[in-house]
Amino acid sequence: MADPSSYRPKPGQIPDSPGVYKFRDEHRRVIYVGKAKNLRQRLANYFQDLAALHPRTRTMVTTAASVEWTVVSTEVEALQLEYSWIKEFDPRFNVKYRDDKSYPYLAVTLNEEFPRVQVMRGAKKKGVRYFGPYGHAWAIRETVDLMLRVFPVRTCSAGVFKNAARTGRPCLLGYIGKCSAPCVGRVTPDEHRELADDFCDFMAGRTGTYIRRLEKDMMAAAEEMEYERAARLRDDVEALKRAMEKSAVVLADATDADLIAVAEDELEAAVQIFHVRGGRVRGQRGWVTDKVENVNTSGLVEHALQQLYGEETGDSVPKEVLVPALPEDPDAVSQWLADRRSSQVSLRIPQRGDKKDLMATVQRNAQQALGLHKTKRASDLTTRSRALEEIAEALGLDTAPLRIECFDISHLQGDDVVASMVVFEDGLARKSEYRRFQIKGFEGQDDVRSMHEVIGRRFKRYLQEKERTGEWEETPAPTGAVPAPQDDATDPGAASDTTAPDPDAEPREDDGRPKRFAYPPQLVVVDGGQPQVAAAKRALDELGIDDIAVCGLAKRLEEVWLPDDDDPVVLPRSSEGLYLLQRVRDEAHRFAITYQRAKRAKRIRSGPLDAVAGLGETRKQALIKHFGSVKKLKQATIDEICEVPGIGRRTAESVAVALASAAPAAPAVNTATGEIIEEDDGGTTT
Repeated sequence: MADPSSYRPKPGQIPDSPGVYKFRDEHRRVIYVGKAKNLRQRLANYFQDLAALHPRTRTMVTTAASVEWTVVSTEVEALQLEYSWIKEFDPRFNVKYRDDKSYPYLAVTLNEEFPRVQVMRGAKKKGVRYFGPYGHAWAIRETVDLMLRVFPVRTCSAGVFKNAARTGRPCLLGYIGKCSAPCVGRVTPDEHRELADDFCDFMAGRTGTYIRRLEKDMMAAAEEMEYERAARLRDDVEALKRAMEKSAVVLADATDADLIAVAEDELEAAVQIFHVRGGRVRGQRGWVTDKVENVNTSGLVEHALQQLYGEETGDSVPKEVLVPALPEDPDAVSQWLADRRSSQVSLRIPQRGDKKDLMATVQRNAQQALGLHKTKRASDLTTRSRALEEIAEALGLDTAPLRIECFDISHLQGDDVVASMVVFEDGLARKSEYRRFQIKGFEGQDDVRSMHEVIGRRFKRYLQEKERTGEWEETPAPTGAVPAPQDDATDPGAASDTTAPDPDAEPREDDGRPKRFAYPPQLVVVDGGQPQVAAAKRALDELGIDDIAVCGLAKRLEEVWLPDDDDPVVLPRSSEGLYLLQRVRDEAHRFAITYQRAKRAKRIRSGPLDAVAGLGETRKQALIKHFGSVKKLKQATIDEICEVPGIGRRTAESVAVALASAAPAAPAVNTATGEIIEEDDGGTTT
């Protein structure tokens, strides 16, 4: 691990002009490429105190051994050079999108004497006009089959074309009228190229001209009583309309635009692009990437634009690009796009109307793509098995941890402190086994102490279950051990160590109810570093449990900590074992914060009537409706409260006692003058 100060340039050596910089490791490999309006200011950010850097940035600068830069004239040149270097060096710390599939395009080979319409994948070739991408190749073939009635362009391969020219006989499409048969000279090269150009114009969205022309010819043929020709033209019009219907109209103003949406979490991001031409969605594609550098949504959008348009020119770059967030330097990116298109390009965030609605659809597609990517990766049996084996090897376990339990603490500035326990069995979440806890042993914020309490309570319940079934002889706790607090796991809606029971769970032999804490894990994971791991291990030791492994996953650098080890276990970034641990940790965090927010919301909405035992929501609403407010209810006598339907004298007395003992509400303040507003008995203010 290198010290960044060992290769830090002197401030006077770095120019304050635009440029592109490269970080290299000790083997001279480029590990990161970036651009800046001001190289001196940007590079200074990398050489500040390591504790102040983002974890991924810190990893990058400590991996690097040198930095170098190239000065350019403008921000647009910097953007272009950055893209070129990323493509050339493939740096490990830069965001690199990868296609989630190889998308097929409808291609017209205008670089040949007789252009050919075909399905193409892979890198784009010079002189070929592309349309799409499409989701499936069969969608292209269906569209082409409909359009060949009107635009009988060649679709055969070079071998078939040469064989037909040699024999003087066209292929089947030539006989049925879906090819103009240039191979046997039925049309000249110029006439065939005109057909190909018309085909391209129609695919580019200029559809109205051809349909109106065909309809005019159809009417003229009917007037001249050429009914067979009129019928053929009618069928041609219907074929073109069916081809158009395959792309639904989404923007009424015949807009040419690309819409880009991003869905992300802490580890990965998914990008979805809708290609709209002539107001219709002509293609869709998506990318997924690991977030290996410290990058926000604006940075992800900029990288997506570079990859999407870095090799494109002309009409392949649309007039309008709609994004969820503008890049850091939108003017430079817009100018770069305009240079590639050779005309003005609008780069903006849709604010209202159809474009905003369509952007919401693209965003939903991005979120579904990210979820599907994670589900596929998690549900693959081979991948899960490899992940569990990697965890066992890294942590020195005898067997793969088939049951993993993860614990996380959540609070808001020390209030509403709660904890979560999530369970993964065979690499998959088992939500029926999730549990949630309130911290009962103390007040305030102390994550280490909270973790100790939660682990102790969970495994104390485990020992109780074992003792009840005769499977465990409880051994005396070590000297000095602090007994875990008693639990009251009852109502899942209340603050308790439980969730709703799973009806499919194994029944207990004594009372038939699902077991709660009877199954021990092979591995306990805590969200945190050394202190949290030590607390969890200490709780297990105090209960005499020594056959359950413990580790912690620190969120900052994704390091795995083991008890009594001064150095963490660092799993490779591409490790399936690390990915599984991250999923377990993130699920525990989600479950904990959901519970904590629900408790906070319930506390905020609570009032003095909530303390009255047996007073349900219906009768509380009846009291408020009868008196008009809690304040007026507080001023009422017991006899007056008894007048409310459904309220007996005992309940009325409980309500009066609860309201009398409730803390007084904070006084109202006039925000204009700062005076405290007090109400007298008559309801007037003073």
